[in-house]
Amino acid sequence: MTTDIPNYGNTFALMRQGCLPQWEAYIQHDFVKGLADGSLPQASFLQYMVQDYVYLVHYARAWALGVVKAESPEEMRLCAATVDSLINHEFSLHIKTCEAQGISETELFNAKEEMETIAYTRYVLDSGMQGDFLDLILALAPCAFGYGEIGLRLKGLVYSGHPYEKWINTYCGDKFQQVCVEVGRLVDLAIATRVGENPTQSPRWDKMQERFTKATELESAFWGMGLRAGL
Repeated sequence: MTTDIPNYGNTFALMRQGCLPQWEAYIQHDFVKGLADGSLPQASFLQYMVQDYVYLVHYARAWALGVVKAESPEEMRLCAATVDSLINHEFSLHIKTCEAQGISETELFNAKEEMETIAYTRYVLDSGMQGDFLDLILALAPCAFGYGEIGLRLKGLVYSGHPYEKWINTYCGDKFQQVCVEVGRLVDLAIATRVGENPTQSPRWDKMQERFTKATELESAFWGMGLRAGL
């Protein structure tokens, strides 16, 4: 398992370090360990996949809000490209996985939200509605960065017949890794434009770190929600 920190930009490295205990709890959660060695109960994985589809619907809406909040054509393009990646690529993993278990996309779209799903999605959307573009992007970023890092960590653990091979291959794959690089570029651009080239010296830095950290904690809670289904 690789332990290298992915190169998703300067801001990612700073904010990851700024909440290292929370970040490690997120990317080394027991749910992730179960994905890695294939021991995660199928009930846990299916519960997670249903709720993650619901989450991704809100997540795509939040990225679309980024187009509204953006202050440059480049920011608009990067947000729009992320929405496209979510709706036309990442959704398909969830749809196909759940269809194989007899759950249609319509049922997925209308699935009852768990409390952890509500807490996380509303936090992200509220960050965008009440804050500016930067508030929104910092609440969105831990999802992309964390899944990207987890994908790379698990990449070498896939074996023939691994129960979660498709999931791992999705997030370690070139397409998703490029999304993470582009999100990192967007975050760096947003930071430089709004607070300057030395963000840790900005009076706003602590609040920015707080927003990134809270989203990271909500990611860990989301894993925990999935684990409950396998108990």
